[in-house]
Amino acid sequence: MKTSSSAISILLLSLSLVAQDQDKILIANEYYQQGALEKAEILYEELARNSQNIQLIAANYLSLLKRNQQFKTAEQFLKKSINHSSGNMLYVANLAGIYRASGDVEKEGKFLSQVKKDLSKNPFQLGIMAQYLMNERLYESSIEFFHLSRKLRGNKTLHALELASIYRMKNDKSSMIEEYLSYVSNSSNRLNYVKDLLQNFIQGKEDLDQLEVSLIMKIQEYPNDLKYPELLLWLELQRKNFYGAFIQAKAIDKRKQKPGDRMMNVGRIALDNKAFDEAEEIFSYVARQYPADRNYSFAKKYWMEARKSKIESSYPIDEAQVRTLAGQYLSLYHELYPSQTAFEMFRLKAFLHAFYLDEVEVASGILNQLVVEQRVGKLLKSRIKLDLGDIYLLKDEPWEATLLYSQVEKENPNHQLAYDAKLRNARLHYFTGNFALAKGHLDILKKNTTRNISNDAIALGMLISDNTVLDTTDMVMQEFAAIELLIFQNKKLQARAELKKMLLKYPHHSIIDEVYFSLSKLAMDLGNETEAIGHLDQILATYKYDILSDDAAFKKAKIYDHHLKDTEMAKQLYQEFLIEYPGSMYAAEARKRFRFLRGDLKKNHHKT
Repeated sequence: MKTSSSAISILLLSLSLVAQDQDKILIANEYYQQGALEKAEILYEELARNSQNIQLIAANYLSLLKRNQQFKTAEQFLKKSINHSSGNMLYVANLAGIYRASGDVEKEGKFLSQVKKDLSKNPFQLGIMAQYLMNERLYESSIEFFHLSRKLRGNKTLHALELASIYRMKNDKSSMIEEYLSYVSNSSNRLNYVKDLLQNFIQGKEDLDQLEVSLIMKIQEYPNDLKYPELLLWLELQRKNFYGAFIQAKAIDKRKQKPGDRMMNVGRIALDNKAFDEAEEIFSYVARQYPADRNYSFAKKYWMEARKSKIESSYPIDEAQVRTLAGQYLSLYHELYPSQTAFEMFRLKAFLHAFYLDEVEVASGILNQLVVEQRVGKLLKSRIKLDLGDIYLLKDEPWEATLLYSQVEKENPNHQLAYDAKLRNARLHYFTGNFALAKGHLDILKKNTTRNISNDAIALGMLISDNTVLDTTDMVMQEFAAIELLIFQNKKLQARAELKKMLLKYPHHSIIDEVYFSLSKLAMDLGNETEAIGHLDQILATYKYDILSDDAAFKKAKIYDHHLKDTEMAKQLYQEFLIEYPGSMYAAEARKRFRFLRGDLKKNHHKT
C-alpha cells in the first residue's frame, strides 16, 4: 500500500514540531536552573498547551506556579495532566498539594475523600498514593492512606518505615518508636538496622524514656519474644547505665541458655567506658555463675583488668591495693595454669612489681621464668620480651633493652608487635638523646601501623621536631628527654625537681609548655589536684595558641569533673572548651560530658 504524500507531510510536520518543543524544553530548563524564572515560565506556559510535554515540564512548571501563587493555573494544568495520563497518582497528589498551598482545605478534603473512595479496592495503589502525599507534606492524609492500605492487606506492620518517617517529621516520637518496633517485630534480622535508626533519631532523656516505656509494654505483651529485651539492653547501653544493661543481658543469657555471652559483652563495653565498678561486678558474676563454662577464664581475666584499671585511675595509686592485686594475679595464675590466660596473669603481676612497687628484680624473675616456659605461646612470649626490655630500661641498661625490642621486631614481621617494638626502640633512642635515630623509626610508624601506635609516633615526632629546630645542640631537649626517662622509671620526685629547674633555666624555650604539662601529670600522680590545675593554667595563660592548649583545657575540665567532683565548674569548663576548641580531638568527649552533667542523658539505675 502506498502512503499518500499528504500523510507524509503531516508526519514530517509533526516530527518537526516535536523537535522544536524538545529544544524549547531544554532552553526553559536552562533558564530555570540559572534563575531566569520569568523567561522559564513563559516557555513552560507555551509548552504546557501540548499534552505530550507534560511529563517533561511538570515538576519545574508546578514549582514556578506555586512560587507565584498561581494556584488556578496550576489546578487547570494538573487536571489536564491527570486526564492525559489516565489518573497518574503523582499528579493527583500534586493537585492535593496545590489545594493545601492555596488554603482551600475544604476542597482538598473533598478531593482526597473521592481519591480514597476510588482506590479503596486497590491497597497497592493506596500505598503509592500515600508515598506521594508524604512527598507533598500532606502528612495526615498520607498516614490515613498508609493505614488503609495496611488494613486492606491484613498486615499490621506494612509501611512501618514510611509511617515512622512521617511521625519523625511531625516530631511525634511516640508514634515513630511504635512503628520502628512494629517493623522489627517481623524479623530478628532487622534488629541492627532499627538500632541504627533509633540511634540517629532518638535524642535526649525524654526520647530514651519514651522508648523504654514502649519496650516494656512490648515485653509484657510478647513475653517470649527476645527482640524487645535485646532492644532494651541496647537502650541501657545508650544511657551508659551498665548495671541496667547487665540485668537485661542476664535475662537474655538465661533464656537462651548461654554461659554469660551477653553479660560478657556488656562488661567489656563498661570496661571500655571506664565504668570499672560495674565491669568488675559483671565479670565477677559470670565467673561465679559459670565456673565450668568457656567464659570462665575470660571473665576472670577481665575482672582482673577492671580491678587493675580502677587502681591505675586513682591518684595517688594505693600501694596496698597494688599488693593485693598482685596476690590475686598469683592466685589466678595457679588456678588457670597452664593456660595462656594463666601466663598472661603472671606477666601482669610482673608489671605491678616493676612499675608500681619498685621491685624490679621480682618482676625480672617472673618474666625470665615465663620466657623459658615452653607452653607460653609465641605472641605472648614476644610481649613478655617487650616487658623485659622495659625492665632493662628501668635498670638503666638501654643496650639490653634495644636488643630485646629488635628481636621482637624481627620475630614478628608485619604484626602489631613489630610496630610496638619499633615504637619502644624509638622511645629508647629519644630517652638517650639520639633524636635522629628516634625520628627515623617514628617516620616509618606514622604511616604503616595501627592508629594508636601511629598517634604515639606522630606525637613523639612532633615533640622532637618542635623543640630541636632552633636548638642546634639539642641540649635542652636532651635534658627534657632524660627527665622523661626518670618519669618512666617511676622516679617522680626526682623528675619533678628537675622539671622545676628547667623552668628557671629556660623560661623562654619552646619546651616550657611541655614542662608544665609533665608537671601537671606528676602532680596528679602524687595526689595534688590543685597543683596540677596550677600548671595547666600556666599553659592556658602563656601558651594559649600552642599545640598543648586544648590538652590542658580538657585535662583541667576532667580534673574538676572526675577528681574534685565539682559539677558546676566542670560543666562551665567543658562549655568553654567547646567554644574555644571546636575542632579538637577531645570535642566529642567534652560535648558528651557537658550534656551528661547538664542532665540531658542522666543515668536511670534500675537495680532490681
